[in-house]
Amino acid sequence: MSAEAGIVKNPMARVMSLRDFRLLFAGAATSLLGDQFALIATPWLVLKLTGDPLALGLVLALGGIPRAVFMLVGGAITDRFSPRFMMLISDIVRLILTALMTFAVFTDSVQMWMLYVFSFGFGLVAGFAVPAENSIVPMIVDRDDLHAGNSLMMGVAQLVGFVGPTVAGILIGSYSKSTFGITLAYGVDAISFAVSAVCIWLLHIGVSTVSDIVDAKENLWDSIMAGMRYLWNNHTMRLMFFVLMAVNFLLTGPLLVGIPILASQKLTGGAASFGLLMSAYAGGNLIGFIAAGSLPRPGGTGIRVLVITLLFGFGLVIGSLGLIEWVWLDFALLLIVGIGNGYLGILLFTWLQTQTPKEMLGRIMSILLFSNLGLTPISQAISGIVIKWSLSVLFIASGTLVIALNLWTAFRPELKAFSESLSQNQSK
Repeated sequence: MSAEAGIVKNPMARVMSLRDFRLLFAGAATSLLGDQFALIATPWLVLKLTGDPLALGLVLALGGIPRAVFMLVGGAITDRFSPRFMMLISDIVRLILTALMTFAVFTDSVQMWMLYVFSFGFGLVAGFAVPAENSIVPMIVDRDDLHAGNSLMMGVAQLVGFVGPTVAGILIGSYSKSTFGITLAYGVDAISFAVSAVCIWLLHIGVSTVSDIVDAKENLWDSIMAGMRYLWNNHTMRLMFFVLMAVNFLLTGPLLVGIPILASQKLTGGAASFGLLMSAYAGGNLIGFIAAGSLPRPGGTGIRVLVITLLFGFGLVIGSLGLIEWVWLDFALLLIVGIGNGYLGILLFTWLQTQTPKEMLGRIMSILLFSNLGLTPISQAISGIVIKWSLSVLFIASGTLVIALNLWTAFRPELKAFSESLSQNQSK
């Protein structure tokens, strides 16, 4: 434990007492907020220029595809050069991109090809930035405070994602007859990357934190495969990795595709009910993040019971959504699911970080993120197909599969090994 944080008892306060973490937190919060402005500004600008949904779909695809494709490469390069270095370069590149877009919109010279290039560039950089952003916290925060550090970072992302779009929408909407609001939105994003770059630059952790112990002669493909072999050969990590992916696959599609259909077809209030239910899930995740970072965690058998109980609860709640037509009851159920999802997500994500050698953090995190990104559109597509048949069947099938996953996991010997290793981490 560092002397700077040693006298503080609350884990979240202890983490926030670290200078490097405060800088990382401030940079991430500012950058995430700026991203929300660009997230609203870009599709609005596309529709203002073309009015064509196909053009909007292409812009979004050009952002998502390179991010997924280059995620594994980004993880390998992060391990070679260090998360700090990759984050700094990524912030500088995105600062340049957003500044150029701000200038183009301000001078009324923006054209669609610029938006295609902008979206592709952002997606490409994200493929390198995201693994780095998910690998840097263990290099700043002590092992026993990693839950608190991850909770704060994921919590601020959830909070900004909840508040940011509303603020951005109000700003852009205030200048609905011109593009000045869009110019301001891109300008805010550019400034946010400048602030983030300065914060990352001021971090004390060295640029070569990891690269000193990574084989520089190993080519990128061999480096990626080494990370995959490490994950596959660690049976306990492989199980928990699978649980994370499976829960994400079984919940994401039904929630993102099923909830708006539920609100429009079965609940009173329509769009208002949809917003309320999605806010419940987002707010629940935020509460779960905070709980995971601040509350004591059960040890030994208690951890196994907690994981099994949460998975069973997920299945039961999701399965019941298709049968319940009371908005506030659905609100309460989604709030509970969000809390459990946030808590379990932090628990498993942090455990994976503690079990991974620092020289492989970028690769393991990139494999996890790549898997989730790849499975999300598949989950959404399957959900859309099932909904055409029956909305209730979608929720019931999802809940049943989560419960089946729970029963299978409960009898795996790796779950016991997971709880023992987590208890050992707490006792250190």
